[in-house]
Amino acid sequence: MLPFCLAPTPGNTHLLTSPPATIVSRASLYIGLPSRDSASPGHIGVLLVRILLALAMPSPTSAQTPPAPFLPPSPSPAPAPAPYFVNLTDLLSVAGPFDTFLNYLLQTQVMDTFQNQVNNTKQGITIFVPKDSAFASLKKSDLGNLTRDQLKILFLYHAFPKYYSLSDFKNLSNSNPVSTFAGGQYTLNVTDASGLIHIVSSWANPKITSSVYSTAPVAVYEIDRVLLPSAIFSTEPALAPAPETKTPSDLAPAQSGIASAPKSAESSTGDATSYTTAAFRLLDCMVLILSATLMLIM
Repeated sequence: MLPFCLAPTPGNTHLLTSPPATIVSRASLYIGLPSRDSASPGHIGVLLVRILLALAMPSPTSAQTPPAPFLPPSPSPAPAPAPYFVNLTDLLSVAGPFDTFLNYLLQTQVMDTFQNQVNNTKQGITIFVPKDSAFASLKKSDLGNLTRDQLKILFLYHAFPKYYSLSDFKNLSNSNPVSTFAGGQYTLNVTDASGLIHIVSSWANPKITSSVYSTAPVAVYEIDRVLLPSAIFSTEPALAPAPETKTPSDLAPAQSGIASAPKSAESSTGDATSYTTAAFRLLDCMVLILSATLMLIM
């Protein structure tokens, strides 16, 4: 409530005043109050209107306070970029040729296990990928007689559940045997002799022939043979027969004729040489006879 002071004035009215600061801010507004004897509803209404006008006038504090400056909203931080994951299917499709290995990974769904390791773990993965020629050296029955579970274990056996660069294999060779994705008894040994790295399994000891991809958390190395664990292959699988090579008798007759042509030329050259030698000998004999005849005449 606004404090007011009542002061007597001449006549039947009283002067309604306020503190000095309020009087200045209210523009020295005076409100005349009727006496008790002359009060009427009209006077009371006028009084209420004047009070409302006085309350509506701004106070010195609110009049002197400057408006708050407009501040633009602060920009929201940019979202963090999505992490980059190596797509193993795309990688093996482009490199290689690794078509046989890739097809087995997809058929057995081992690729899902490998890709999940890449995307969702910090340990990474190291994969040993045989070339297509390595599979061609095996008999079809070696892999064709395996069950689906055995095939899955075989290809899980071709990877370590951790990223290893080539320089790591020197120390890794001191930690044999090394666990694979197949787990349990399906382990591998690593040897590193002056940079020549072999991955040793029960029936095959392939060497790393090239580094296909090696950036953490993914390492893919090419090997020249398929890794064969004894837990799946009780005996060493027989190799496929080597492809037949053509013998000289399999050559076409035209080729045989072409090959014999140089021999005929050589024989002709030999005959000419023998004829020349005989002619020189005959000439020598004639010279001797002529010399003897001249001596007898003299």
